[in-house]
Amino acid sequence: MINWRRLQRLGAYLRPHGRLVLFGTVALLIVNALGVYLPGLIGDSIDFLRETFTAGQLRNTALTIFALASLMWVIRMLSRLVLFGLGRQVEYDLKQRLFSHLLGLEPAYFAANPSGDLINRATSDIDNIRRLVGFALLSLINTIFAYALTLPVMLSINVRLSLLAIAVYPLMLLAVQLFSGRLQTEQLAVQERLSELSQLIQEDMSGIALIKIYAQEENERQAFAQRNDRLLADNLKLARTRNFLFPLVEGLSYVSLLVLLWQGAGAIATQAITVGEFVTLILLVERLVFPTALLGFTITAYQRGEVSVDRVEGILQVQPRIASVAAGRSLTLEQPQGKIEARHLSFAYPGNSEPTLRDLSFVVNPGETVAIVGPIGSGKSTLANILPRLLEVSPGQVFLDDRDITQIALDSLRGAIAFVPQESFLFSTTVKNNIRYGEPVAEQPAVTEAAKQAQIHAEILNFPREYETVVGERGITLSGGQRQRTSLARALLVDAPLLILDDSLSSVDNQTATQILQNLSQGIQRKTVIFISHQLSAAAIADRILVMDRGEIVQSGRHEDLLVQPGLYQSLWQQHQLQEILR
Repeated sequence: MINWRRLQRLGAYLRPHGRLVLFGTVALLIVNALGVYLPGLIGDSIDFLRETFTAGQLRNTALTIFALASLMWVIRMLSRLVLFGLGRQVEYDLKQRLFSHLLGLEPAYFAANPSGDLINRATSDIDNIRRLVGFALLSLINTIFAYALTLPVMLSINVRLSLLAIAVYPLMLLAVQLFSGRLQTEQLAVQERLSELSQLIQEDMSGIALIKIYAQEENERQAFAQRNDRLLADNLKLARTRNFLFPLVEGLSYVSLLVLLWQGAGAIATQAITVGEFVTLILLVERLVFPTALLGFTITAYQRGEVSVDRVEGILQVQPRIASVAAGRSLTLEQPQGKIEARHLSFAYPGNSEPTLRDLSFVVNPGETVAIVGPIGSGKSTLANILPRLLEVSPGQVFLDDRDITQIALDSLRGAIAFVPQESFLFSTTVKNNIRYGEPVAEQPAVTEAAKQAQIHAEILNFPREYETVVGERGITLSGGQRQRTSLARALLVDAPLLILDDSLSSVDNQTATQILQNLSQGIQRKTVIFISHQLSAAAIADRILVMDRGEIVQSGRHEDLLVQPGLYQSLWQQHQLQEILR
């Protein structure tokens, strides 16, 4: 049964390229009309020359047939290039659209959907759609025109011979299904480009939070477009090769021709048909061989393509849960100061009945360093992810510089916040490029200064190629502490007024972590620092400490004051001291 909903989607894919579809369709109509006219011209010429043969007539007939055949070949190649190229253009457009859409979704979506499945949809499924709107469209249009124009002419010559000749076509249609698998091997030539594309997608999906924090969606789109351009070029080369492969199928001998030769001789003997009509019938039967064979591939392509359409549309129809308010109503921070305020903040993850954060209220003033400590699961990281709106909260709960963060444009909000998450994600590029990810055009002096503040500069100088050292996939060549300090340098380079460290120095020794915090809390232009950590010796130097437990702030104050207060902080500090002694 025809699924009209899928056909409408395919129509939407093709609509921007309507002129190409029309041109390719008209070209195929002309090709098939010439394909039917030429056999009739040849047959009539044979009968005519048998009666009044002259060299001049033969020459004129041959030149006419040659000219029409050449014209048909040129138009056929143009139609193939147009319709196959149409499929490549749809593939290119869909990949660009899908990738841009994925960059607009929140990190929670990628936590719920495996990256491997998303990559497969962005590559293999779109490739199936490309076959559907390119190869399958070409084959279907060509088959319809071939049968619509050829069969009436065949039947007008001789009904019995025509039906005998096409009687084996259903068996041939089943046989070509076995050949469809062979076409898949032709895709091996573009696997390298596909691998490059998949690698970029996988990295970006894994580091989606980092991309959003540093507002690098546009740079990632450009990087994707460059690789996609190269893939498009290689695929077009493959398409041109396939255009020469399919016509070779027409050169094969088929049973239908043998049947026609066997029965046709008797028909000529009984004068049921003339020699010219018999030749015309042979040529017309041969014309239907190739479209019939391709129909089998078309069915396979359609079956794969319709499933892929649903899978790709399943992503495109997902609406981002976190987005800027409507244009004209969003606020832009001209000179952010870094003041953070929470007013009765509560938050529960979707599907959880118990809230993770419960009625939090606090203020972090510009230039203040505030440490947030507490047991695992107390809600510290959830709070950190709410501030740059990686998690969505209701309006009126969190404010940056006295402005509701839900009303601030996302790029403006995240441009005011440098966030170093728990997982220190690094891209498969150089140390220098990782540090300047948020500022891609930053010069070496600025990169070096950020590395010094993060206490990683001296170690980078010991790398094989210093700042030009490639860190490997996800920074695998670096230690945990080196990855964390490289991520911190990346955040410091953007020079945002608010810096959030979400347990991002856990792999760094206490002395180094303390030195880093001291560097951040000094200087003329002090940053507002929110330091989430289990390293209490480093947290102790903060201007203020917020102690969280079970989603609530249970204590607040300076380190010295909290030590003399019975409560959770005192207990955590005693545990910390015991761990230091045991080391």
